[in-house]
Order: sequence, then structure tokens, then C-alpha cells
Amino acid sequence: MFGIGMQELLVILLVAVVLLGANKLPEIGGGLGRAIRNFKKASSEPDNIDITPGKDEKKE
Repeated sequence: MFGIGMQELLVILLVAVVLLGANKLPEIGGGLGRAIRNFKKASSEPDNIDITPGKDEKKE
């Protein structure tokens, strides 16, 4: 249903170059790559929240 072929990708790339300019595309791609990498890292890390009662109490 949403099959994107080579012709569609070329049209999308052409529109992006016209709207954003050729100099902005690498910057946008790098930012998108960093965002995806950070999202994957955050979703695979275990949560560091410990809600065990009494752990933060001071010993007297």
C-alpha cells in the first residue's frame, strides 16, 4: 500500500532540495541520525529509578 520506489524517492529528494537548499540537507540528516541513535539508546537502557523504601534514610 505504501510502497515507495526509486521514482518516489527521487521526487521527495528533489522537493527537499528545492525547499531546504542543498547546504542544509546534510545538517538535517545528521540531526535526524543523532535523534534516532539517542532514541534507540534511551529505549534500550534499563531504568535507573529505585523506589525501595528506606534506602535513602540516614543511619543514626
